[in-house]
Amino acid sequence: MQGRLSAWLVKHGIIHRSLGFDYQGIETLQIKPEDWHSIAVILYVYGYNYLRSQCAYDVAPGGLLASVYHLTRIECGVDQPEEVCIKVFASRRNPRIPSVFWVWKSVDFQERESYDMLGISYDNHPRLKRILMPESWIGWPLRKDYISPNFYEIQDAH
Repeated sequence: MQGRLSAWLVKHGIIHRSLGFDYQGIETLQIKPEDWHSIAVILYVYGYNYLRSQCAYDVAPGGLLASVYHLTRIECGVDQPEEVCIKVFASRRNPRIPSVFWVWKSVDFQERESYDMLGISYDNHPRLKRILMPESWIGWPLRKDYISPNFYEIQDAH
């Protein structure tokens, strides 16, 4: 089932894929990485002026990585703000997604955390570096195929 935003995007020739609605009735859309920055600008101009959150996850061992953006359209006098969830999937081998820092500055630390934990590179992010792990850390701890550098030490101790 196509939602209101998806219908508007189709009407204006903007390529995306509707993923339906989540359990709260929030419309979810899939955007290709190469289209994400320009569509983010369009969504901002359309009124999605607040980035509520950004997170990322590993879809499956050896599979795609997903960057998820929850956007809200806040307007004066509107009791029920419009929300949308955007999912951008990236290849595990070279996970690159355009940063939307220059659209929503609040994504700064959130994209850095997704980089730090899953290794997704956010192109044009002004300070893309580790935020939780030490700079010397090897690997991406939230990937499903991640093996901790301490794993073999623990195994040898038993």
